[in-house]
Amino acid sequence: MSVKVDLDQLADTLADYRLAYLITVGDDFRAHTVAVDPVLTAGVLDVGAMGRTTRANVTGHGDVTVIWPPGEPGGYTLILDGTARPNDDTLQVVPTRAVLHRKATPESPSTNPNCVHDCVPIEQA
Repeated sequence: MSVKVDLDQLADTLADYRLAYLITVGDDFRAHTVAVDPVLTAGVLDVGAMGRTTRANVTGHGDVTVIWPPGEPGGYTLILDGTARPNDDTLQVVPTRAVLHRKATPESPSTNPNCVHDCVPIEQA
């Protein structure tokens, strides 16, 4: 299923986050995680320079995930899925889906009382 990411809402949300982690997958299906400092410009995340393993992974498997941990305990983690585009020595990610995610608490608003997560999609209505 394809979900349209609301890029205006994503840009506003990114202002609350700092360091992120880029997750790629190799031919052996092992995850490779690196710290990045992405910048959203014209609807595309520029994650900066990429190393040898990241380049090999995105060349073979273009689907990636970028995760921004919460700034404080109990806060939301921002999770973004996208398609990687190598650009010379840097990497760009075109967002395809984004969500704010955290473990639900008894106080969390939820439409499903049996849900163990508290998620807020960042998408166009």
